[in-house]
Amino acid sequence: MMNIFHAILMGATFLCSLVAGFLFAFAVVVMPGLKRLGDRDFIQGFQVIDRVIQNSQPIFVAVWLGSVIALIASLALGFKQLDGLGRGLMIAATLVYLFGVQLPTMAVNVPLNNRLQAVVIDGVDASDTVALKTARDAFESRWNQWNVVRTILSSVVSVLLIVVVCRL
Repeated sequence: MMNIFHAILMGATFLCSLVAGFLFAFAVVVMPGLKRLGDRDFIQGFQVIDRVIQNSQPIFVAVWLGSVIALIASLALGFKQLDGLGRGLMIAATLVYLFGVQLPTMAVNVPLNNRLQAVVIDGVDASDTVALKTARDAFESRWNQWNVVRTILSSVVSVLLIVVVCRL
């Protein structure tokens, strides 16, 4: 019989897995695709994609914030209902998600996104292409490195949550 804890845990598992998939898609499709573009097109392409996210696209916001809320709620509701191993897995999943996925997003990836958003590409002439290359170089490698970290850790969180669900 499913109680409120089970329902919220299933929701948290689903939402965290969607976030992992989103980060995975950026790691293996979006950024490798953009990498093939010249500096101007790379910056413009990323700016357009990021603007969709930053303009509070409602489904994205619901998934991203909902994953955090549902995961914390699952931990709180399940703390007494889970055995030692289940509780430990929930604590680990929550800590890894908050500090390994959400914190780097807010501390590294979003500030890098914002800096790249500030780069003006309209009206940049051929003599100013160095500025575009500099902006891209300051962004791309670091952003990708942290996205790989977030992708791996969010995937680990999904696996941990699936294990908890399977143990119920």
